[in-house]
Amino acid sequence: MDIAIAGAVIFFGSFVQSSIGFGLAIIAAPLLFFIDSTYVPAPITVCALTLSLANAARHWHSISFAGLKFAIFGRVPGTIAGGMLLFWIDQHALALVLGLSVLLAVGLSLSNLVLRPTRIALFSAGFLSGFMGTSSAIGGPPMALVLQHQASDFIRANMAAFFVASCLMSLIMLYTVDRFGWKEVRLALPLIPATMAGYWVAMQTLHLISHQNLRRASLSLCAVAGTAAVVSYWL
Repeated sequence: MDIAIAGAVIFFGSFVQSSIGFGLAIIAAPLLFFIDSTYVPAPITVCALTLSLANAARHWHSISFAGLKFAIFGRVPGTIAGGMLLFWIDQHALALVLGLSVLLAVGLSLSNLVLRPTRIALFSAGFLSGFMGTSSAIGGPPMALVLQHQASDFIRANMAAFFVASCLMSLIMLYTVDRFGWKEVRLALPLIPATMAGYWVAMQTLHLISHQNLRRASLSLCAVAGTAAVVSYWL
């Protein structure tokens, strides 16, 4: 039963991310944490890597490597900082970090803050993405905030390409701090079909769904899940 619920959550997260550029981890991490805390962060990161490879391949021609390199440079120290955080907190405290990361992500997404994708902005977004992504699997919002005013295909392409590099960095760091091994691989493998199913459905329905409505529904779900994760820390 748990694997069916986990698969459904990953399917929806994959569908959302393939539609708007990010969302798999922000949706899946707080929900799967309640099923089995070991889903966070490594197994979700494996799913995110698989999905990002598929999306990057589809939108290859819209990727801007010249701009992405600054975000990737910033991702390196952010990844190390996020990995070090896992040395200092247990799984119970991770629920608080996870919930606060989700609520911060929702707040940033709803803000009227307008950032241009300058070198400094991309480097800073990369650092924050590395810190949040490695510690809680939720690394998309900082990059999404910087790129949010670009064309939709540009956002999907460059978020996917960035996630490929960042997921690989996070998995290496998680392996280093003993948070990624065969146990996490076995948890992730049954979720890969759901990941690709969400991607496939998104590709078939992109023209049918309002970007704004999907974004509102996803942010609402994230706000509820993030709040529940924070509340669970105090229970």
